[in-house]
Amino acid sequence: MAGRGEATQNDNDKQPLVRFEAVTKRFGAVAAIEALSLDIAHGEFFALLGPSGCGKTTLLRMLAGFEAPTEGRILLDGEDIVAVQPHRRPVNMMFQSYALFPHLTVEGNIAFGLRQENTTRDEIADRVAQMLTLVRLQGFGGRRIGELSGGQRQRVALARSLIKRPRVLLLDEPLAALDKKLRAETQFELMELQRRLGTTFVIVTHDQEEAMIVADRIAVLDQGRLKQVAAPAEIYERPNSRWVADFIGEVTIIEGRISSKTTVDSPLGRLRVADSVGGRTGDTVWLALRPEKIGIGSKRPTGELNTVPGTVSEIGYRGDRSIYKVRLADRSLMKVALANVNLRGKGTFKTGDLVWLSWLPDAGVVLTG
Repeated sequence: MAGRGEATQNDNDKQPLVRFEAVTKRFGAVAAIEALSLDIAHGEFFALLGPSGCGKTTLLRMLAGFEAPTEGRILLDGEDIVAVQPHRRPVNMMFQSYALFPHLTVEGNIAFGLRQENTTRDEIADRVAQMLTLVRLQGFGGRRIGELSGGQRQRVALARSLIKRPRVLLLDEPLAALDKKLRAETQFELMELQRRLGTTFVIVTHDQEEAMIVADRIAVLDQGRLKQVAAPAEIYERPNSRWVADFIGEVTIIEGRISSKTTVDSPLGRLRVADSVGGRTGDTVWLALRPEKIGIGSKRPTGELNTVPGTVSEIGYRGDRSIYKVRLADRSLMKVALANVNLRGKGTFKTGDLVWLSWLPDAGVVLTG
């Protein structure tokens, strides 16, 4: 079984399950999606991620059939489904609000879709029992929705979405109503469930950490356009632009100019980089550095490191780690993440301390746009 970030598509099954071909969606004069092309593989857990208004929910609704593209095609297993009515598509959608029926029992909610299709009573009972076991709600079938916790309601909504055995399950912010700890636990349960079923999941979320945890691949959108599509580790470690680097996680971006294939001149001095810099001498580039890849100390380190002095400006305590904002000579700020190991809440440095920051040449990513 493929893990998160690994390919899920078999060598013998090259055709994607879902394909968006040059899809545009306009609402009046506003383009919510602009000439977007995207493939989603069989059995993939795929995430649509981006800021509010980027078009991710519109994309999901077009796949569900609740919106029609202004231009372009949407293919499912090679068949154009744009003209297919939502209830006739082998797709189901789990909404953020769950949309459960309070007057029905758990079993009644889960079985609702099958009853609409006049499925036999015996088959309904069998499949509901399977779903209750799958989402670990055995013994809860006779309860009313009002008697359930938020996490249990989420599982009922998930079971109702899966009972019709869709080819694609669409998840619109499915964990948004849960508290932080329950949400974290449910993310792993969702991953395990998807692996067991082998169903293609497409999730819309504004939570970057959630997308990084659950997804095999992530599509990052902005203003209706794809910015990058890749495995979570690649998007975080190798963003393809300043926009993606700045959007995903925390980062310091240093502007400079190419001075050689392995050096960049910046306001902080000449910085060494590991990868050969594409472009010509004098071209403007940007070096993106993640906080956890930067070292901090009270003395200037020796060795093949990039080093800059600064003053601790702010400290953010986050339990397992602290984030230090360090003011540099050019008045810019760099963020440094330091694990809190056996400190019992007492940081190694305090505001106003003079420190040295350092990082290896391969710690940063050189971006050209």
